[in-house]
Amino acid sequence: MGQQVFLLSPANCSGPRGQLLLSERSKFALAQRLRSADGASLGEVFSFISGLYFRGKLTYATAFGRPPSGLTGSLVITAGRGLLPPDTTVRVADLRELAAVPIDPADPRYAEPVSRDARKIRDQLNVDARVILLGSIATDKYSSILAEVLGEQLLFPVAFVGRGDMSRGGLMLRCVDEGSELEYLPLGSATRRGQRPGRLTPRKKPPHD
Repeated sequence: MGQQVFLLSPANCSGPRGQLLLSERSKFALAQRLRSADGASLGEVFSFISGLYFRGKLTYATAFGRPPSGLTGSLVITAGRGLLPPDTTVRVADLRELAAVPIDPADPRYAEPVSRDARKIRDQLNVDARVILLGSIATDKYSSILAEVLGEQLLFPVAFVGRGDMSRGGLMLRCVDEGSELEYLPLGSATRRGQRPGRLTPRKKPPHD
C-alpha cells in the first residue's frame, strides 16, 4: 500500500476548555503538567480541549497512517506553528500563543507556517501518496491553503459530509475498532455540504478504550 499521511484540524485553544487548561486555579493533572517544565503532548492537550472529535482523529490517523521514513503518520494543523506532530511537547506559553492567532487564511501568522510545512510534506512524499484532511471542508479555513500546495494529493473522507464533530469522532473510533478505513475523495471533487446522515448506533467500547 502507498504512503498516506493525515492532517488533523486543530482544537479551539481560546474556547472554554482551553481557558480551563490555562487557568492557574486548575488543579487537575493535565493542567499541572502543562504548567511544569515537562509540559504535555499537543495530542493529549487537543484531545482534552476538543474531546471525542480530536481523540477520534488522532486514534484513526495512528491506526491508518503510512508515512515515509522521517515523517509521522499524522500532523496537527496549528495557529502560528504550522503542522506539528501530535507528540510535540507544549507548555502554557505555547498554548497561549496558539490561542492568540486566529484560524484565518487571510492572517499570515496562520497561513504562512501551514503553507511552508505543507510544501515540506509534499517534497518528502511519493507523487502517488495521499494526504488526508481530517477536518471540515465546509469552510476554507484549512482547505484553501492546503489545496494550493498539495493539489490532487489532498483527500477528504466522504463520510464526513453532513456529520457533526461528535459523529465524526465516533465514526473514526468505530473504524479503528473494526479495522475498516473510510473512503476518500480528492478535495476538489468532494461535496462540501450534504444531508445529515442517520445517527450512529452506540459503539461497544473495547476493554482498552
